[in-house]
Amino acid sequence: MTLGRLLRRPDLPTAGARWCEAALPEESVYRFLARERTRLFPPELFADLFQATGRRSVPPSILAVVMVLQRLEGLSDREAADRFAFDVRWRYAAGVADAVAGEETASFASTVLVDFRARLRRSADPDRIFRVTCELARQAGLVGVRRVLDSTPLEDAVATQDTVTMLRGAIRGLLRACPPPLAAKVRRLLRRDDDYITPGKPVCDWQDRAAREELVDALVRDGYRAHDALRGERLDARVAEAAALLATVTGQDIEETSDGRFRIFEGTAPDRVISTVDPEARHGHKTAAHGFDGDKGHVAVDPDSEIIGAAEVSPAATGDAVVAPTLLGDLAPDEGEPTAGGVVYGDSAYGTGTHLAWLDEHGLTPMVTTQIPTAPGGRFAKDQFRVDLQAQTVTCPARVTVAISPARRGGGRAWFGAACSVCPLRDACTSSVRGRVVTIHPHEAQLAAARARQRDPVWRADYRATRPKVERKLAHLLRRRHGGRRARVRGLVRVTQDWKLLAGAVNLARFAALGLRSTSTGWQVQPA
Repeated sequence: MTLGRLLRRPDLPTAGARWCEAALPEESVYRFLARERTRLFPPELFADLFQATGRRSVPPSILAVVMVLQRLEGLSDREAADRFAFDVRWRYAAGVADAVAGEETASFASTVLVDFRARLRRSADPDRIFRVTCELARQAGLVGVRRVLDSTPLEDAVATQDTVTMLRGAIRGLLRACPPPLAAKVRRLLRRDDDYITPGKPVCDWQDRAAREELVDALVRDGYRAHDALRGERLDARVAEAAALLATVTGQDIEETSDGRFRIFEGTAPDRVISTVDPEARHGHKTAAHGFDGDKGHVAVDPDSEIIGAAEVSPAATGDAVVAPTLLGDLAPDEGEPTAGGVVYGDSAYGTGTHLAWLDEHGLTPMVTTQIPTAPGGRFAKDQFRVDLQAQTVTCPARVTVAISPARRGGGRAWFGAACSVCPLRDACTSSVRGRVVTIHPHEAQLAAARARQRDPVWRADYRATRPKVERKLAHLLRRRHGGRRARVRGLVRVTQDWKLLAGAVNLARFAALGLRSTSTGWQVQPA
C-alpha cells in the first residue's frame, strides 16, 4: 500500500468549510486542526509506514486527525468512521469538508483505523503523534522546567477470571497455539473428560466442596501433563508464550497438600495474572480502600501551560516512583547535562527513598511529599528518635543511645533490647518483649531531609498551589469512560499506544484553547 495524498480540487464548493469557520469558536480543536493540520501531520511523517508501490491508502493526515478526534470524543472505530462520513466538523478538521460522496476522502471503512494503528505499532516510532505535540510545545516555549507527576487506574478491557477459568483457558490456549501434530500429542496425555474446545467454566457441582477440589486437582494435573508433552519439542514463539502462561497459571494460586493433591491456597499471589485473555493485566490499588484490575496510566504535566510532557502505562501493581524516571527523561536525560532548575512535584507515592535519591543524583528539586512515620497504638513514632547517620547511632526518647547494625543492602537496625525492660516509657514505645527496634532505610538521609522540607509553610504553600493541577489534566484524559477510564484494547503495548495517543489529542485541544498558531517566525501563542 502506497502513501495516499489529498487531492487538490479548487473547483469544488467550499460551503462546508465556510460554515464551520463562521460557526465554530476560535479556540475549537476543529479549527486548530483545520488550520495547522498540514504542519502537524505532513505526509513525510508517515512515509515509513507505506511501500513504494501498491494501492493508494487513505491520506494519513486524515487518519491522524480522525484518531485524535476519536480519542477526544471516546468513540469506537466504527463510530469514528461514521462521524467522519457525516459530521462536517470532522471533515472540516481533516481538510475535506466539501468532498463529493464517492471520493476516497469522503469516507472509509472502520478497519482502516485498525490497520493504521497496527502499522504505527510495528514501526520504529509508534507514538509519533504524541511526540509531535511534545516537540511543538517545546518549540512554542510552552513547557518549562517544572513537572507534576501522577497516575490513574486504567480498568482492563476483559473480565477478571477466577483460578478454575484461567486453568482451563490456559490449556485451551496452548492447544490452539500448537500446530496440529503437537496439539494431538498434547491431547493424548490429557486425562480430564473435557475436549477443551468450548469456552467458559467446566461443568461441576459448585455447591459440593469435594467436587470443586477434585476439579481443581484434575485441571492442575492436566496442565502438568500438557507441559510434559512439550518436552524435547522445538516451540515457536506463539506456542512458547502459551506454555509460559500455562506454567504461570498453574503455579501462582496452587499448592500441593500433604496427601499429594493440588488445591487453591488462600490469599493472593504477588503480581498475579488475572486473565488469560489479557495476561499483562494485574490487580492494583490506587488507595488502600480502592482496588482495580488492569493497568496504570502515568503522566508528567507542565503546571503552567498544562501540557502533558510525558505519558506511560505500567502494570497495575507497579509503584508510581518506579515509572517516574521514564516520565522525567526530558529533564534528566541519560546522556548530557540535566535541565538546570528542574523541579518535580508529586504525592507521597513518589516520596520513596529510592526516587528521592534519583532526583538528588540528577540535580532535580523534589517537591514530593514523604509519609510521616507512624507507630501502632499511638506509640512513639520513628521521627521521635534521633538518628545520627554520621555516628551511626539512634537515641530514643528516654535518651538511651544504641549503635546501628548495618544491613547488607544498606541501612540497618537499631535494637534497644534490654534497655526497654527497665525503661519508664516502655508502654508508650513498644509492646514487644524483645524491646524496640528502629529500622534505618538505605536512603534515610534523603527521607529525613524530605520530611524536614515539607514542614516549611512556604514549601507547603507552593505544593498546594501547584500539585493539584495534574488532577484537572487527568480529568480531561478520563472524562470519557470508553478509552479513558476503561481501556478499549488489550495488552500493555496496545494500551500504552492508546494512552499516548489520548495524551497527544488532549495536548492538541490545549493548544487550540491557548490560541497557538504557526507564523512566518515559528509557533506563537496568540490569545483571542
